[in-house]
Amino acid sequence: MTPQSTSVHRMEAQISAADYDHMIQYASHPTETDEAVAGLVALVERGSRVLELGLGTGRLAIPLAAENFEVHGVELDPAMVEQLRQKPGGDRVQVHVGDMSQPVGAGNFALIFVAFGTLFALSSQEDQVRCFQSVASQLVDGGHFVVEALVPQPGTYTNGRKVTVAEVDEDIVILNVGSLDPVQQTLTSQQVVLSRGDVRLFPNRIRYAWPAELDLMARLAGMRLEARWSDWQRSPFGERSPRHISVYER
Repeated sequence: MTPQSTSVHRMEAQISAADYDHMIQYASHPTETDEAVAGLVALVERGSRVLELGLGTGRLAIPLAAENFEVHGVELDPAMVEQLRQKPGGDRVQVHVGDMSQPVGAGNFALIFVAFGTLFALSSQEDQVRCFQSVASQLVDGGHFVVEALVPQPGTYTNGRKVTVAEVDEDIVILNVGSLDPVQQTLTSQQVVLSRGDVRLFPNRIRYAWPAELDLMARLAGMRLEARWSDWQRSPFGERSPRHISVYER
């Protein structure tokens, strides 16, 4: 058998818009997306103004707009916005291109949310604190800020390194490779997609925060923790929960 030549595609520091939906499908499933939308809908009255931070290509914003909410979204990457606009219903989302740690200028939202760990894309504690303050300034009294984020698991790393297998099939192997710095609270990772004659690298770097640290950020911004679950079905949050969904009230 003649060996196949292999090409390597190196992504930029942030996942490109063309690959974003491809990445999401391996980490999130349609059922979970439906549960997330239902969980958000349950927190706010129909017709309310809603803002998503880190809009991406509209995985949650588009179905929320279809549920009769006035949906706004903040997204830094214009290419992501272009992908959203090409999807059915994408034109119903009011997009603000910019930094999610800054107010969008619209204000008076009943619900603001950041999903899929996107809050940790803000690379410093200062930026994350600023984001909480920005959210508080844009919420109506009694409004909610919902954060979906991972819970750091340093014990799963060996000497700060970890490799896990996400998928194995006849034509594709997907590996997740991570490097953890517990002092700086940073996680540098690569998703490695191996297919016939092709290797694709999807790098990511986040600054994670513990749930208690996020609670303090909320308090500094004038918000309080109302509820915390381990998933969108409102399962109890516990010491072994790999992620949390935290609901803060202004």
